[in-house]
Amino acid sequence: MIARLTTGVVRRSTVLLALLLGALVAAPWFVNDYLLTVLILILYFAYAGQAWNIMMGFAGQLSLGHAIYVGLGGYVAATLFVRFGVAPWLGLLAAIPIAAAAGAFIGFLAFRFGVAGVYFAILTIAFAEFARIGFDHWDLVNASSGLFLPVREYAHNDLWRLRGDPTMFYYVILAATVVAFALCRLLLRSRVGYFWLAIREDEQAARAAGIDTFRYKMYAVMISAAVTAFAGVFYAFFYNNLFPEQVFGISRSIGIILGPIIGGVGTLFGPILGAFVLTGLAETLNSVMTAFGLDLPGATQVFYGICLLLVVVALPDGVWPPLARRLGVAEDGK
Repeated sequence: MIARLTTGVVRRSTVLLALLLGALVAAPWFVNDYLLTVLILILYFAYAGQAWNIMMGFAGQLSLGHAIYVGLGGYVAATLFVRFGVAPWLGLLAAIPIAAAAGAFIGFLAFRFGVAGVYFAILTIAFAEFARIGFDHWDLVNASSGLFLPVREYAHNDLWRLRGDPTMFYYVILAATVVAFALCRLLLRSRVGYFWLAIREDEQAARAAGIDTFRYKMYAVMISAAVTAFAGVFYAFFYNNLFPEQVFGISRSIGIILGPIIGGVGTLFGPILGAFVLTGLAETLNSVMTAFGLDLPGATQVFYGICLLLVVVALPDGVWPPLARRLGVAEDGK
């Protein structure tokens, strides 16, 4: 009986995932340019949310300065492209280890000296601010003037150099999101994932059980940082500009973590659902204000705050777990 129920849950989860993926693959054929851009933005936050979820949702390490890895990834790849003509995919090979090294440095300082909880979160904010100030005064990346990537019309999409139309970028970020989902699923079901969950639930008990908590927390930080680096590369080549205030600012970090919190921290579908809900509603709000000629500075931030408040009060585990129970699928996405 239990085996039959489990099989049914797995089958429904697989069907739901296949339907969602099929709809996303076909979406560019049915939507206009504006909606395509919105979908790109949704998938970007879904991808970045999955990366952050590795550190917080799986291992229980709260990072509020995750923008540092977005900024490092973007600036490394964009600088190599602008200064030396290095293709972004090769630049990514440099961006990933640099972001992972930054994560390792922050993690080592925190975990070796017992910085945990809210103090670890403050430490991550501090390093993101250090990076913002540093890049704001670094002439190699044009400091506060911003780093701009060359833009010109292309007769065809150049995937190798990430130069092309929005449809190409849509499929790039869709593929990245699928890979991030598969990676997170693999990690969550692995030995490392089970150790992370033990650390998240009770670190002292995990240590008493013989788990090397320092090592596995370092794994979580480094993997999360490395995965996040691609979000920065994509951001740089999609928007064609980088400013330290934009990519290293606290608002970037908050934007990354809101999706998983709204959708469900520690789940696989949570960051994706949260990105759809939050970004979709925010864009709807902007469209309504534009239609009525309203100019309300900060309205989107207030809306984010209201959504977060409602979820914390009414759905403390996020939107996905209760929705998963109604649909009869696995809450953690497994």
